[in-house]
Amino acid sequence: MSGPAMTGGAYTWDRSFRLWDSYFALIWLATLVFVLGAGTPGWPVRAAAAGLLVPLVPLFVWVGRPLLRQDPPDARRALGYLLAAMALFLPSAVLVGETRLMTFALVPQCFMTLRMRWALAAVAFVNLAPVLGWALLWWPDDETVFFNGMFAVVTLGFSVAVGTWVIRIIEQSQERAELIAELDESRHEVSRLSAAHGALAERERMAREIHDTLAQGFTSLLMLVQAVEAELDHDVAQARRHLALMDETARLNLAEARALVAGGAPADLEGASLPDALRRLAARHEATLDVTGPVRPLPAGPEVVALRACQEALANARKHAGASSAVGITLAYADDTLTVAVRDDGRGFEPASAVVGAGGYGLAGLRARATEVGGTALIRSAPGDGTTVTVRLPVPPARSSS
Repeated sequence: MSGPAMTGGAYTWDRSFRLWDSYFALIWLATLVFVLGAGTPGWPVRAAAAGLLVPLVPLFVWVGRPLLRQDPPDARRALGYLLAAMALFLPSAVLVGETRLMTFALVPQCFMTLRMRWALAAVAFVNLAPVLGWALLWWPDDETVFFNGMFAVVTLGFSVAVGTWVIRIIEQSQERAELIAELDESRHEVSRLSAAHGALAERERMAREIHDTLAQGFTSLLMLVQAVEAELDHDVAQARRHLALMDETARLNLAEARALVAGGAPADLEGASLPDALRRLAARHEATLDVTGPVRPLPAGPEVVALRACQEALANARKHAGASSAVGITLAYADDTLTVAVRDDGRGFEPASAVVGAGGYGLAGLRARATEVGGTALIRSAPGDGTTVTVRLPVPPARSSS
């Protein structure tokens, strides 16, 4: 079905319909002038032919124009409209040959409103029937009949070629419009999936941050509460020291919560270097810290990952290694690598058979953090032989002093 193509929710044809209105008006007016100005036949016949052309204007405005704006046009109404237009055009064209100029306005409408088979039949009728009727009515000389007949055949060929070309363009425009609509739909779907993926990634990040900060802080508080309860009766000094650690841990948790909401750096790194942050962390967990290599400022990414890796490893050591185990932290600065290792001499475990926690944010989260900044995380452990967690992170090379 031929018809206007839709692009971006609007008809391509509709956007240029004023041009078509102007074209129709120009052809109609030129035809009227040619009919009235013809030398033959007499004035009454020319006036009658011109009078038949006048109703074509309201017919086009009230019926034809709305049909042309439909996509696709109503086939039954289109056929009725063209039959009415031809009923006005054919008698006028038979009476006065100059009326055939109106075919240039009627032929495009045939292709725009009818299926190809019906459009070709209508175009053949519009081009040939007026010449045949005119020749039978006026019986002109053979040369005039031949000239008008050849002109009608050439016009028919031109009409079919141009009409077929126009329909092919319209069909291609419709196909492009469908492809553009599918592309827009796919783009919206990609945007929706991207937003969903972003939201999921953000939830994963927040869950990991909470696990590495608040959850571990609350776990430390619970363990310190248990230690204070056991020490109140026989070791008040140690209980007071643990109460002070509880106060520090609670304040740190509050600072971590505020940092999470604000999206800032971890509380331990706020205004402090990585070694200082690890020293405070080691003191809270009663661990030792050894720093090797020239200490230098690094981008926030690797420092945050190193701090979180230590927090996770120390939390695991506290929960699984055994209360009497010794824990040590090593922080090594190299030219283009930052390495942090946490080792304990506790019970150990079999890494291959380790069960990831319900949330999946323990060792798996530690590896994910290291991978995000291009680093690696290695866990070495064996039953009865302690555990070592080593995280290596790429960092910008140290600037050579000259």
